[in-house]
Amino acid sequence: MNERIKELYNQCFVELENDTPNIGFDFEKFAELIVAECINIVNSAEGGGNQWDSAVQKISQDLKKHFK
Repeated sequence: MNERIKELYNQCFVELENDTPNIGFDFEKFAELIVAECINIVNSAEGGGNQWDSAVQKISQDLKKHFK
């Protein structure tokens, strides 16, 4: 597994709410972290000129809307 994915994965363990101490995995948080990571990568592609930067911003906005 990719090191960055391992880091995101490790951030997603949560205590479950019940009488006994349990730890669960928050799949929704994991998905949100991966999408946020992808958006950050897209945003880092800015700097190629006006047309390129506009396309990067549009893709970033589209990703945010799609996974909202």
